[in-house]
Amino acid sequence: MADNKTFHLPDLGEGLPDATIVEWLVKEGDSVKLDAPLVSMETAKAVVEVPSPFTGKLLKQHGAAGDVIVTGAALAEFELDPKAKQRADNAAGGHHHAPAEPAKGAGTPVPVNGDKVIASDEGGEIKKGGTADREDEGTVVGAMVSSNQVIVEQAASVGGVKAVPAVRAMARKLKVDLTRVAPSGAGGVVTMQDVKNAAAAGIASLLSPSGGGARSAGAEHRGVGSRDAVPSSALRTPSPGGRREEQRSTVSQSGKPMRTTPPTVAATGQPEQLKGVRRNMARVMAQAHAEVVQTTIVDDADLHQWLGKQDITSRTIRAIVAACKTEPALNAWFDGQNLTLTKHPHVDLGIAVDTPDGLFVPALRNADMLDARGLREGINRLRAQVEDRSIPASELTGYTISLSNFGMFAGRYGTVVVVPPCVAIVGVGKLSHDVVAVIGGIEVHRRLPISLTFDHRAATGGEAARFLKAILDDLALPQ
Repeated sequence: MADNKTFHLPDLGEGLPDATIVEWLVKEGDSVKLDAPLVSMETAKAVVEVPSPFTGKLLKQHGAAGDVIVTGAALAEFELDPKAKQRADNAAGGHHHAPAEPAKGAGTPVPVNGDKVIASDEGGEIKKGGTADREDEGTVVGAMVSSNQVIVEQAASVGGVKAVPAVRAMARKLKVDLTRVAPSGAGGVVTMQDVKNAAAAGIASLLSPSGGGARSAGAEHRGVGSRDAVPSSALRTPSPGGRREEQRSTVSQSGKPMRTTPPTVAATGQPEQLKGVRRNMARVMAQAHAEVVQTTIVDDADLHQWLGKQDITSRTIRAIVAACKTEPALNAWFDGQNLTLTKHPHVDLGIAVDTPDGLFVPALRNADMLDARGLREGINRLRAQVEDRSIPASELTGYTISLSNFGMFAGRYGTVVVVPPCVAIVGVGKLSHDVVAVIGGIEVHRRLPISLTFDHRAATGGEAARFLKAILDDLALPQ
């Protein structure tokens, strides 16, 4: 009798309770080898490939594309190949739950041995031997582990197309057929830019000319009776672009004016389950609201003395670094349960990056040691990694204070949210030209609105005010 095994979704190395299926890379009934790519999953941090824990036949997939799977829940069932060598359950690199060593990042206590934890420019801790050395036993985080060797995630060939999981996820989102995209990457790999260019040009749409879109992997598993299926009554004639759209009208089918909904009936829409980044964002914001005593003070930085054109974001970061030196209590972590405050000698700045998928906060490591050029290069690198979803999970944690530049869109002041264990976050509003009273008359000055939100459990109003003043004073300097 064949030996059947159930594979449960492992901890993907981020401490999150669930993950969303992006795409199955092996079909039911197909054979798969140990450590071969099995399924791509989206977490709050990245899209990663989960390797097969066995060699054998995939009997059943517990979930379709778009389904949320709870960590530890059944993900797939296998019929083991009796002739193949399987990994022992207790072997290193196995895909079973194991106690993980606490990461040295946000919310972790100070090492008891007195050793200092110094963040590297590339993320993580700098060891005495040089570069950071991380082993992630029993988890999957964009890498496949076999014994003690970590195999870095590479582009897998599925359906004759080579692409990494993040590119496949973007193609699904933009409705791009990867088989019709010309690859520009080394070795014929389809890149993120290839997918975006194809979507913008409309040359590789999944929708056929007749308007009948190609069925997604999730549709194949859900079937006709799926609750996600669109009722035929909601479909009308195809639009010029070949896509069927729901038509809305102010008259009924009899030609009479449509009666409005009574005021006692609430308007409703179709509920949409939060997934991936937005799902985690909802949890984090709820935690922050429940735990942090947030207080906000605001003021305007006068940029009238600036000489020539300058990088506002880099200048703002420099000002935050100066303020952290003036008032270290705000460049700190606060443990509300043990009532401890950890002040940091370095500045790892979390920079809020807005994306269609949700909010990312990558960490700019050692911002206090970078010059203007280094700050700009670091900002550009983090934004590029967030946009193509290639940023390591380690770069999204462990920041000591954060910055939200919401003014690049709109708004002057705001109560930006402090995410524990951090004590403070700086918000930058929209640059404006204001009339300012000076001795003997008035002048028009460029001014930058600054909002400082801090956890009042850990910092006093005086400390916060001095921190804000230090930011304003540095920004007022000519260069």
